[in-house]
Amino acid sequence: ILFGKLFYWESVKMKPLIAIPIGDPAGVGPEITVKAVADKSVFEAARCVVVGELNIIKNAINITGADLKINCIENVEDGIYDEKTINLIDLKNIDTASFKIGEIQGMCGKAAFEYIEKCVALAMEGKVDAVATTPINKEALKMGGINYIGHTEIFGALTNTKDPLTMFEVRGLRVFFLTRHVSLEKACQMVKKERIIDYVIRCTEELKKLGVNEGTMAVAGLNPHSGEHGLFGMQEVEHVSPAIDELKKMGYNVEGPVGADSVFHLALQGRYNSVLSLYHDQGHIATKTLDFERTIAITLGMPILRTSVDHGTAMDIAGKNIVSAVSMIEAVLIAAKYSPNFVNNG
Repeated sequence: ILFGKLFYWESVKMKPLIAIPIGDPAGVGPEITVKAVADKSVFEAARCVVVGELNIIKNAINITGADLKINCIENVEDGIYDEKTINLIDLKNIDTASFKIGEIQGMCGKAAFEYIEKCVALAMEGKVDAVATTPINKEALKMGGINYIGHTEIFGALTNTKDPLTMFEVRGLRVFFLTRHVSLEKACQMVKKERIIDYVIRCTEELKKLGVNEGTMAVAGLNPHSGEHGLFGMQEVEHVSPAIDELKKMGYNVEGPVGADSVFHLALQGRYNSVLSLYHDQGHIATKTLDFERTIAITLGMPILRTSVDHGTAMDIAGKNIVSAVSMIEAVLIAAKYSPNFVNNG
């Protein structure tokens, strides 16, 4: 019996340790956090430490009916990592007297940033293996005096990473993004040979950190039918194809441009190990149409690994116990999947 208990606890210790910031306290972040921690598949794959505020977590447990007891800790090594416990680092940064669930508040934006800041510090110190984030609200951040537009920018600043990479994963389909939050006009202007070469090199290196060493990366076409040799646009002729030719000479396993109407399907079928999408919606539409809830954002190019749900704070349904935790569960599972392979070269 003693041997069996020792084996059990050693197996628990071997599971990756994932930090979860609860996001904007007024949104659905606290609810999906407790639902994820209470999920059996998450318990089997990972140990979780939550960074948030005690009264907010108590309320989320009451709202969801999650069968969890709270263990407030200061250090991750003090956690009780069993099925019925949520280990919480309480930052005590919410005034419950003025707090209102479902409303945008500067206090909550500032608190959400502080939760992320603590999780990043834990990861940078090597005390946790990865961070799986919940939604934050851009308006609340601004009201709280936090001058970042979103998670990627926050993580970039806190880890001193100039240009983090975004990768989506859903059902084994991996999609990188050459451009993110810019206008479509500007995104087209940013499709340059040098940028494509830089991104393919960096994306390939990040895949290796995750343990993906085999396969071919595809670069999506920008214009219909990849421009038809200049009939529908010159980006492919002047920038995409020359970039791919040069990358192949450098030894990179890359193909393209591959028409955007087929490249994601081909990658899903296993022909490519990943796709470089040339603008935001090109890759977002493909992945979210495939499976909206299980599309997970992974931020790479940093010294730490971060995964995230790809939905917002959903203030309109916060506190009503109707939000699905599928995306949060998947974010933790993917963090647990990749963190043992993730190589920190930062």
